Amino acid sequence: MQQQSDLIYGLNDRPLLRGTLFAALQHLLAIFVAIITPPLIISSALKFDLQTTVFLVSMSLFVSGVATFIQCHRIGPLGAGLFCIQGTSFSFITPIIGAGMLGMVNGRIDAPTALSYIFGATMVASVVEMAVSRLLPYARKIITPLVSGIVVTLIGLCLIKVGINSCGGGQAAIDDGSFGSLRYLALAVLILVTIIFFNRSQNQYLRMGSIVIGLIVGCVVAWAMGMIDFNQLHDAGTVNIPVPFKYGLHFDVGSIIALGIIYLVTAVEAFGDITANSLISG
Repeated sequence: MQQQSDLIYGLNDRPLLRGTLFAALQHLLAIFVAIITPPLIISSALKFDLQTTVFLVSMSLFVSGVATFIQCHRIGPLGAGLFCIQGTSFSFITPIIGAGMLGMVNGRIDAPTALSYIFGATMVASVVEMAVSRLLPYARKIITPLVSGIVVTLIGLCLIKVGINSCGGGQAAIDDGSFGSLRYLALAVLILVTIIFFNRSQNQYLRMGSIVIGLIVGCVVAWAMGMIDFNQLHDAGTVNIPVPFKYGLHFDVGSIIALGIIYLVTAVEAFGDITANSLISG
């Protein structure tokens, strides 16, 4: 008896070109938001200026593209050879903000100093995930789908605070005292309902594009409500070139340990995500 599945395409199905282009565009726009949101949250919490914020967002996109290329094409021992988008993780937000607070100078956070602590800690702590990636294939009997599923669930529960903060208006709304106002909550509910509505559609294109449609509706409504201002972008510059060690490096043991733990947890999370997708797709 063949089991019923909600998947639009099976593992060996080849969608038409228009379907693949539509899915690619939707995936690109959806992951775009997920990649730029963490640096925006961190910059807002540490009160970085516009130029620093724009540079961090640009570098997040740049590194995501390079890492995704390596992951997909498998260069030597690097990469899984699977189509896995490499992006920023919300799990790192709290420890990174904590590392950035070490850049406090004369009662204010100095952006270059804060970033030197952040990059120093992430560089050293990333060795944890590199080492774990070599060991995970041998730990399948220990890290079962149940274990990795629980880890993913716990990470999701920890991110509830981030979601609530965004729905309430973010750090800017906290600073000006408008956090949780009706217009922020109404916009969040509108986007959520729009995504759910189109995700339950019988039309495969509307269903595949539910997230993009939700983003478009949210942006249009936010612009109409005066919540989107493009005027400041004129001073942000058009192109940002990667500059290695632009802010220097500082190392703090506490920050390195905290980020090392997060690297370990996200390694298990990624292992669980890939395992779950493999089981679903057959």
